[in-house]
Amino acid sequence: MRRTLLPALALLPLAAAPGAAQARPVDTAAAEGQTLDLAKRLIAVRSVAGPDNRTVDAQKMVKDALLAAGWKDGDVEIVPVRDTAYLIATWPGSDPKLKPLVISGHLDVVEAKPADWQRDPFTPVVENGYLFGRGASDMKYDAALATSTLIAMRKAGYAPRRTVVLQFSGDEETTMYTSRLIAERLKNADLVINIDGGGGTFDEASGKPLYWTWQGAEKTYDDYQLEVTNPGGHSSAPRPENAIVQLAQAVERIGAYRFPAEISPLTKAYFEKAAQFENDPKLAAAMRAFAANPQDQAALATLRANPSYVGKVGTTCVPTMIAGGHAQNALPQRATANVNCRVFPGHNREEIRLQLEKVANLPGLKVTAVSGEDSISSPTSPMRPDFLAAMNKALGKAWPGTPIFPSQSSGASDSMWYRALGVASYGASPGFSKDSDDFSHGLNERVSLRNTGPGVAYYLSLFTDLSK
Repeated sequence: MRRTLLPALALLPLAAAPGAAQARPVDTAAAEGQTLDLAKRLIAVRSVAGPDNRTVDAQKMVKDALLAAGWKDGDVEIVPVRDTAYLIATWPGSDPKLKPLVISGHLDVVEAKPADWQRDPFTPVVENGYLFGRGASDMKYDAALATSTLIAMRKAGYAPRRTVVLQFSGDEETTMYTSRLIAERLKNADLVINIDGGGGTFDEASGKPLYWTWQGAEKTYDDYQLEVTNPGGHSSAPRPENAIVQLAQAVERIGAYRFPAEISPLTKAYFEKAAQFENDPKLAAAMRAFAANPQDQAALATLRANPSYVGKVGTTCVPTMIAGGHAQNALPQRATANVNCRVFPGHNREEIRLQLEKVANLPGLKVTAVSGEDSISSPTSPMRPDFLAAMNKALGKAWPGTPIFPSQSSGASDSMWYRALGVASYGASPGFSKDSDDFSHGLNERVSLRNTGPGVAYYLSLFTDLSK
């Protein structure tokens, strides 16, 4: 099926770097075959945080594949950290004055319990054109696809002018500690292509590509603890001050509060373009109206009432946990709640903490930021002309004629660590799926193998244009 879609991809020419010998055509069929083989072997590795974490084994599989293709042992580093590891593989460029191109991903996955699945999550299965298994869509298949494309480029004799660094973190799904370490080491990068972000949507009925988005920003994940303390006492002698009642009042005020609407050039472009693909006319009209005027209250009300769009129009904070009291027959001495926030780029942690304190309007309430170093606020990546040109060209080769627009993620990715250090990072995976096939982090995770041929074509074009 892949070759029916793209019959010209069997052998693609690859431009050589200035002064280098002419590169041979890239064997894309070999890259496609290695993608599936490597993805299946990676899925079979239980790279889950905690006891028996085998992320380092997945890193070794990638290293072995790179060494077999010509990387030197000293250029592929696996660094053990806590119960996991990270990998940094360097393909030296011919011009050391140029800052490197970084290709970013991760090889750890979310826990999966075999008893809950139709198929064992760590036994890869190919069925009806899909690859099933934990990590199929997030993101071992894409890791295999990018790795195999780089290998095919090197085997064809391509010599990058700009150094290319392939890195895979080992705890993106949990603490992101290795993600932070890698970004600090690679903070001299020119730009980062995060293959764990962005992607396209297939039409549910026809299976044809509808649109593709690249991710240029993400909201900051932050948790805040609300705490009320009282002296307590016997429940037979109630007092006006009751920690549980007071906390409930504060939580209610925060739950009802709406942070001011915000828009950036990136999210404005998103709403303008995405409105064309919204089937609900009322929602589509609200998206266009919000893009034109972020203070349009009718449009805001419509978007905030929809779970798919409420997180795209500004910061959101929602109470997620509550606890209090110490005995059934005692006045509570302490009550706490957790408020989870997804913060629009441009705001720091302390700013949001102070706003929550103001909204709660409760004397004696203690509001504490508790996320620690697991997240960090990061700015929006600029719309760099070189990236946009390379990305548009690459997707045009993979899926010709597919509409493209930018997006901002409401979740967290490794990109935030780079952006916080001033390095532009772009989520730009070539993967497409139907909405009904999105099982990332869920049961029976899968990826359509229709992505393989176009994915190789996309990465081949993108990696070449950004490194030559």
